[in-house]
Amino acid sequence: MTQVPLFRRIADALRDAVLSGELAPGEPIPSEHELAARFGTTRVTVRKAIALLKADGLLTTAQGKPTTVRPRPAVQMLTTGANWRRRRYSGAANYNAEVAAQGHVARQELRSVEHVPMPADIAARFDVPEGTPAIVRRLRFLVDDEPMQLVNAFYLAARFSGTPIEEHRRIRGGASALIEDPKGPIRQRLVQFVEELEIRMPWPDERDLLAIPDGVPLARVLRIGHGASGEILEVLDSRMPGDRHTFQYVIDIP
Repeated sequence: MTQVPLFRRIADALRDAVLSGELAPGEPIPSEHELAARFGTTRVTVRKAIALLKADGLLTTAQGKPTTVRPRPAVQMLTTGANWRRRRYSGAANYNAEVAAQGHVARQELRSVEHVPMPADIAARFDVPEGTPAIVRRLRFLVDDEPMQLVNAFYLAARFSGTPIEEHRRIRGGASALIEDPKGPIRQRLVQFVEELEIRMPWPDERDLLAIPDGVPLARVLRIGHGASGEILEVLDSRMPGDRHTFQYVIDIP
């Protein structure tokens, strides 16, 4: 039987301490000297174990400061129609209301609003040709001032030009409130969301904008919003660090 290298055994022991809560988020781990003494090894071996856990996104270091357990303000996204409708009636944007219900503070940065040719994967969800004129609203969502999501919200230009969707400003209650407003320009009730989930490693710009540490995967969620008429009204392309979200899907079986 192959013996597990010592640095991996040290990493396993520290990982267990982090995941069990013995080492709390934000708490410094024992020093390299203490760990070397505990395991009867050298600081070089300890550093290899710490490097593994940094790559896993469990530990973080800063210049001149001790290695600490990485804070992980997890947000649970509960996806049910009833839950979404209840949040909508609160008058707040759905994400903000969901986060507030969990005791956190959410805010959104509107990074840009652009007219673009629709990329192929988004056009396929709208069932229109690639390059169809679109409006995209690019946002970054933060929770307790930590970046949590990048969202590119796509809309058909032919349907939404001349509406607040193409204006570079926040929309009270979110785009869904505008879509459903009985006195607004669209006046459609959203009746179904279809979500597609992809897990992959982040691209460099995603890693920078979301402060994703090495070794942490990214969840990409495409949400297709269907109106009562059968029209697809929006496609949300969301990118989320895998260490900061829990997804729960409730599927009603007729």
